Amino acid sequence: MYAIVEIAGQQFKVERGNKVYVHRLDANEGAKVEFDKVFLIENDGKISIGSPTVDGAKVAATVIEHLKGDKVIVFKKKRRKGYQKWNNHRQFLTQILIQGILNKGETVKEELTAEKAVRKTLSPSQRNPVVKTEEVVEKKAPAKKAAAKKASKKTEA
Repeated sequence: MYAIVEIAGQQFKVERGNKVYVHRLDANEGAKVEFDKVFLIENDGKISIGSPTVDGAKVAATVIEHLKGDKVIVFKKKRRKGYQKWNNHRQFLTQILIQGILNKGETVKEELTAEKAVRKTLSPSQRNPVVKTEEVVEKKAPAKKAAAKKASKKTEA
């Protein structure tokens, strides 16, 4: 199940358990937020398209943290004119965890934590890695080139 939702002026494709970076939201860390501008919902092959939004649909999320994005370098230059302009920019972002996609009258069943969301996205072998107690160490035969060089040095001397 996924949805196309507008968050802070941008459209995102979200699923339950996704972590999404959005423009800075006015909410404290750990706060629960809901977004009601849902444009499309896909549920087991059944697609609901809004006009412009799906009636009563919401996306529930939890604010994980506020942070700054990577530095973006803005450099302008006009050649042979002696004009150079150097500027930097770091965007203020909010990381949110999608708790669920809710249709009309639904509520979030189970609260997801960031830890559960990460474990959910891992494969079963990554969740519980098997530790091997014995390691097989193989000795490699010397390379042919190295052996040929040693042989040529002995013949020269």
